[in-house]
Amino acid sequence: MPFIPLFFALPLFTAFLIPILAKIYKPLVWILTILVSFILFIVALYGVAATHHIPMIVYKMGNWPPPLGIVMAYDSFSAFMSLIISIIVFTCSLFSVRFLNPYTGKWKFYTLFMLMTAGMMGMVITGDLFNMFVFLEIAAISSYALVAFGLEPEQLEGSFKYMVMGEIGGLTFLLAIAFIYAKTSTLNLADIASSLQMVRHTTFFWTALGIIIFAFSIKAALVPFHSWCPDAYPAAPAPISGLLAGICTKVFGIYTIARLVFNIFGLTRSSEPMFFDFLIGAGLLSIVFAGLTALNQKDYKRLLAYSSISQVGFIMLGFGIGNYYGVLGAIFYILAHSFAKALLFLTSGSVVNATGSRDIKKLAGLGERMPTTAWSFRIGALSVIGLPPLVGFFAKLFIILGAIKAGYLWLAIVTGGLSILSLAYLLKIENNVFMKKSKIKAKESPFTMRVSMVFLVILIVIVGIAFQQIIDTLIGPATQALLRGLEYSHLVFSYFSMNF
Repeated sequence: MPFIPLFFALPLFTAFLIPILAKIYKPLVWILTILVSFILFIVALYGVAATHHIPMIVYKMGNWPPPLGIVMAYDSFSAFMSLIISIIVFTCSLFSVRFLNPYTGKWKFYTLFMLMTAGMMGMVITGDLFNMFVFLEIAAISSYALVAFGLEPEQLEGSFKYMVMGEIGGLTFLLAIAFIYAKTSTLNLADIASSLQMVRHTTFFWTALGIIIFAFSIKAALVPFHSWCPDAYPAAPAPISGLLAGICTKVFGIYTIARLVFNIFGLTRSSEPMFFDFLIGAGLLSIVFAGLTALNQKDYKRLLAYSSISQVGFIMLGFGIGNYYGVLGAIFYILAHSFAKALLFLTSGSVVNATGSRDIKKLAGLGERMPTTAWSFRIGALSVIGLPPLVGFFAKLFIILGAIKAGYLWLAIVTGGLSILSLAYLLKIENNVFMKKSKIKAKESPFTMRVSMVFLVILIVIVGIAFQQIIDTLIGPATQALLRGLEYSHLVFSYFSMNF
């Protein structure tokens, strides 16, 4: 299936083409970026349709079969993630067109933006452990530079903290790769999955898994490895904040943990209840600690950063529950949080663009002066809180159902109750920034910025209303792909045998 390499080859080629186009005609840079982002969205839709007919599509790089050669393994979970990446990338690229007007060297921004996109896409489709590291570093290094893009002291500091913590996670992952390769003599994920079952429950098995969980907990900004996040998100330009919070932490941390735990290490709640209880504990710790910390924030974007840390905890909670409804809820939450948190960070960019301030105490009266921004924030916030019929409600509902099915009634009650915490800190922005009266001078953001926000609002509403169809066509198949467990390995090799 030749469409698979397009996911990373197209943005990678675009990244190298942008510096040339910038010398010819500068508007071509952002036009091409938006166009490529939209093409990736179309290709991702095709990928979703293709995985309905074939559970696993394997692309052999250089036509070398697995495990000898590098392969791209594309299933319904990969299709789901690539679709969400393409949507958030398209939205943030559209928002950036006018937002970047005060900046110089915009072609450098879009070059890094496309490299970051290529890295994320590569991570979710690769079937090779070392290639996963390579794509992770491509995306991560690009994101470090983008956080510091304005070269302000705050941005340089936030980028430096992000880089230090990010590289600790990246090098730890590299250590895990070396550890696994020394034992299994392979880097192919499907082959590793088969080899690990021969050393299951040994010290090596749990040590390798522990190193990986540590590495990707940093990337996912789970408490207590979150310290980079409250500095990096506020410092970054709003389109990058939206991209980081909307999808990057899910790809860098959550996707990798889920893929490796379920499909490579082959763990299930029935076989390893203590491990999955640990994931539940990690999720609850992030939800509570980051949620309470968000209540004390006065910076618009810093509050949203702590909110992101808290909301990622709900995703980890769903995976920790480990049954069908819990995993389905976690994957649904990835979608819901990607849309809502990207939207909320774009509203922060709209406010900063209009007022030049992120201080909640100094911002007031914007509800009347910036109605599109205000209502975009409200819809995004209500989805995060879990108000029906918005998409966030159904994501939390399935996590709660998963907890009940697993016999954790207390966890279902706690999960529902913790939504009050989300309500409390998001109301702080609503009351101070959009509800209070003020004579502050501000006007609504430019057209392309408003279009990108309204686009996400429409998606949040439509996906919520059509949640059953979304589950049937997108979320359900992605859930089944994870819960197949070690069948991932059999599908990769059987696909090659079938097409030999």
